[in-house]
Amino acid sequence: MTKPIYIHDKKELEKYLLKNSQLNFYHIGDLDDFFWPYTSWLASKENGEIQALLLLYSGVFPVVLLAIENNNPKEMRDLLKASLPILPQNLYCHLSPGLEEIFMEDYNLEHHGEHYSMGLTSPEKLELFDTENVVSVNHEHLSEIQELYTASYPRNWFNPRMLETGQYVGIRDAESKLISVAGIHVYSPTYRVAALGNITTHPAKRAQGLGTIISAGLCKKLLENVDSIGLNVKADNQAAIHTYEKIGFKKMAVYHEWTITSPKKEEL
Repeated sequence: MTKPIYIHDKKELEKYLLKNSQLNFYHIGDLDDFFWPYTSWLASKENGEIQALLLLYSGVFPVVLLAIENNNPKEMRDLLKASLPILPQNLYCHLSPGLEEIFMEDYNLEHHGEHYSMGLTSPEKLELFDTENVVSVNHEHLSEIQELYTASYPRNWFNPRMLETGQYVGIRDAESKLISVAGIHVYSPTYRVAALGNITTHPAKRAQGLGTIISAGLCKKLLENVDSIGLNVKADNQAAIHTYEKIGFKKMAVYHEWTITSPKKEEL
């Protein structure tokens, strides 16, 4: 019978995650000291080796659960099922296809669609784009950034704390108004990985290629300190997928996002 174990050893986690770094870029980045205090790691083991791994990230609400198969569907399913009694009752989940079935009997599920994990496999394509107008933004520009997200991406996952990483960039128009922004969900120069996130352009300025330029510019900046860059994108967002493929990204895996809330039995 699978018994979930909390893992606190970064080296042990790193050894497991690096077996598939292009799939596990979020997990690896969260080993960094900047993110580590907000993480909990549940694993199953056999002969002292991790067989499956769950990541809980509490830096946002609700807590985010990553349950992504690493060529181990049975082990992941067994671990997730065994972990149900100790998981938070409210979760935002990234689940490999089919794992949501484990929650269906006792939880309420809201589906947020199929998504792709993509990895930057052809960074040479970045040089095809002129990114001279991509500039760094930071806490001094917070009100501008929040205003842009309100106008163009109201349901974003932006956390102002991420500006402390120094890995947010923007593009301004001729009147110096911020019209495009891009940043990261994960960034670790220690583990040399990053995950792009919170990329948007003002609705009035779309269809001008700004999303491509700002994404390429951010990747160039990140590659000064990391080796691997990934991102997650909704499968039906063909415009964004096309943009990422143009600058060198490739689809690596499929997963689904879900909001999973308090057990149904508590409604009785």
